[in-house]
Amino acid sequence: MARTRYASDRGLIARMGATMFLLGLVFTGFIIALYFVLFWYGHRHGNGGSGDGIVVISVLIGLAVAFGGYYWSDKIAINTARAQIVTPQQGPQAARLHAIIDRVCALADMPKPRVAISPMSMPNAFATGRSSKVAVVCATQGLLTKLDDRELEGVLAHELSHVAHKDVAVMTIASFLGIIAALLVRMGFYAELFGGGGRGRSNNNNSSALPIMLIVMVVGMVVYAVSFLLIRLLSRYRELSADRSGALLTGQPSALASALVKVTGDMARIPTRDLRQAEPLNAFYFTPALSGRKGQTSLGNLFSTHPPLEKRLAQLEKISRQLGRPTS
Repeated sequence: MARTRYASDRGLIARMGATMFLLGLVFTGFIIALYFVLFWYGHRHGNGGSGDGIVVISVLIGLAVAFGGYYWSDKIAINTARAQIVTPQQGPQAARLHAIIDRVCALADMPKPRVAISPMSMPNAFATGRSSKVAVVCATQGLLTKLDDRELEGVLAHELSHVAHKDVAVMTIASFLGIIAALLVRMGFYAELFGGGGRGRSNNNNSSALPIMLIVMVVGMVVYAVSFLLIRLLSRYRELSADRSGALLTGQPSALASALVKVTGDMARIPTRDLRQAEPLNAFYFTPALSGRKGQTSLGNLFSTHPPLEKRLAQLEKISRQLGRPTS
C-alpha cells in the first residue's frame, strides 16, 4: 500500500491475506494436479503429450490477459464506460468533481489521479489504474446529478481508497489462476470436440484410460469454481475496506451511507437492459449493476463482487458510533 492517510483495518487485512493464501494453495494444487495428469498419468499410458501444448497455450494467453488487464485497465474501463477525461475548465460539473477530488487527495496526502465523466445516466463511479501515477477516477452524469457534495465526497473517498491500496494489482494477481483454469476448460473442450483428445494415436492405450484432455477439463472446472468463489470473497472484502477507509478519512460515514442508499435505490428503477450493458464494469463500480433488484438471495450474494447493502450500512453505522456521529 502507498503511504497515505487512509486508515487500515487489521481484521479485513487478515481476512484478505487468508483468502490470498487459500488462492495460493489452490494454485499449488492446480500445478501438482496438472503435473500428475500430463506427465505421470499421461506418459504412463503413452499419451502424455496430448495436453501439454494446450496447457502451455492457456498459460501464455492467461499471462497476456493478466498483463493487459494490469497495464491497460484504465483505458479499458474508460472506453467501456464511454467516459472522457475532463479538466476543471470543462463546465460546472467537471469543476465540481475536480474540487472534491482535490479535497480528498489533500486529506489522504496522495497524488491526484486523472478525472473522467461518463455520460451514463446510471448513478455510479469507479477508479482504476495500476498505480496512482496512471489512475483515473470516473463519475457518471447520473451520480453527479443525484448526490450532493458530501455524498459525492464519500463516494470519491471510497474510490480513491482503491487507488491507494493498489486494488487493481491485487485483483489482477488473484484472477490469474481463474483465467488459466477457464481457458483450460474451454480449450480442452474444443480439443475433445474436434481432436478426440488424442484418441486416434493409440486405441489400445486409450481404451484403458480416460482421454487426457477430459481429465484436464475436469481439473480446470474444479479449480475455476473454487478460485472464482475466493476471488469474489476477496472483492467483497476490498469493498468493505474501501468503505471503511473512505468513511474514516472524511469523518462522514453518514454521507457515504446516504450515497449508498440513493445509488442502490436508483439502480432498482433503471431498466434491466441498461444495467446489463453496464455489467462488464461491475468489479470496478461503487455499487454493482443489478444490485438493487428485489429477491437477491444468499446464493446471489455469494457470487456478487460487492457485499450486501445491509452489511455495508451496518459497518458505516458502527463507524458512526465510534466517531460519535450517529447516521440518523
